[in-house]
Amino acid sequence: MLPELRQDDHVLLRKPHPCGGFEWRVVRLGADIGLECCQCGRKVLLPRRELARRLKSILPREDAPGGPDS
Repeated sequence: MLPELRQDDHVLLRKPHPCGGFEWRVVRLGADIGLECCQCGRKVLLPRRELARRLKSILPREDAPGGPDS
């Protein structure tokens, strides 16, 4: 299954976008997940099941609790 995602999370997918970027930002949550390429800005919608297959990793959030300034 798909791990818990939040708005503005950054994820890495297994295959690159045609522009060459691997990193995507989550812009919409629902039945479909909206992603925006961090390199070219293209937006796509993927069903949750498809994203779960393509997902390589979720990048750590910069404002995560327990960081150096907490």
